[in-house]
Amino acid sequence: MKAPGLCQARDRRLMTIRELAAAAGVSTNTVSRLERGEDGYPSTIRKLAKALGVKPMDLMEPGR
Repeated sequence: MKAPGLCQARDRRLMTIRELAAAAGVSTNTVSRLERGEDGYPSTIRKLAKALGVKPMDLMEPGR
């Protein structure tokens, strides 16, 4: 699954990649890969969405 809205959501929360990775319990490499448009597991998308306080679907849409 791609998460084109991840970078925008992270920026709105004023979080660094490192901070988001730590809050979600994933690696910084995983966050970076997803922000570059690579695919990720649905479970990872859910963890990131929870850490950002958004719905997983919000990360699936660019600019949300």
